[in-house]
Amino acid sequence: MDGGICYLVLDSLRAVISFLTVIPSYHKDEATKMLDLDYIANNMYLFPLVGAVIGIVIGCLAYEISFYLQSQLVGLIVSTCIIIITGASHTDALADFADGLAAKGGIEVKQRAMRDPAVGSAGAIALILYILGMVITLSNLYQSIRLFTSIVVAEVVAKYAMVLLARCGSSAWDGFSSPFTRAMKNKRKFLLATFMTLTIIFLFGGYWSFAALGMSIVIAAIIGYLSNKSFGGISGDVLGASNELVRLSSLIALSCIVTI
Repeated sequence: MDGGICYLVLDSLRAVISFLTVIPSYHKDEATKMLDLDYIANNMYLFPLVGAVIGIVIGCLAYEISFYLQSQLVGLIVSTCIIIITGASHTDALADFADGLAAKGGIEVKQRAMRDPAVGSAGAIALILYILGMVITLSNLYQSIRLFTSIVVAEVVAKYAMVLLARCGSSAWDGFSSPFTRAMKNKRKFLLATFMTLTIIFLFGGYWSFAALGMSIVIAAIIGYLSNKSFGGISGDVLGASNELVRLSSLIALSCIVTI
């Protein structure tokens, strides 16, 4: 029985990894199940754990190159690798989210702007500011071990922010976000995601990591409020944008703590 449970957890973990990253984690004959949105949504509680996996991979890279390269170049390389390993899907969502917020008009107009595949001026500015912010903030984390732990913590709380939004919010329309908002209404899964988040960030960042978690909750609350007001709820783009914004804000909080 224990072996069966472990297999199911690993199977679910592989599905979430394949969803959140470009890392191949399944065989071709498993594609139907692994790419099923309802299956992934039911395992959204594993997002923080996958965030830890992503953070450790990127953090190890950052740790190694920090001994040989200038901090600004480390920040640029790490920011680029984060975008690449996540397939730029959440970065694209940030641009769509900004375009939707900036659109003039009611909820329907803003929804259309956010769903438009073309990137508008607001989206382009948001991407530029986000990438600059990532590079500058990562450059400020000049201590190699602190750089590693901050990347892991920021990635975990960024994924938890998506879980939190799905738990507390409702979908603006029946679409990409709907399976996630339905699945995370399960109290046990939400509590499990919260437990994993608290455990992982404490192990890697200690008590200071809770500053990043607090920041993530504040940012998620603001995003939720803006999304309800502008779009009538959350969407897949809102979830993706929250991941990027919370990651950056968490790194900023952690870099400020380091310099105190």
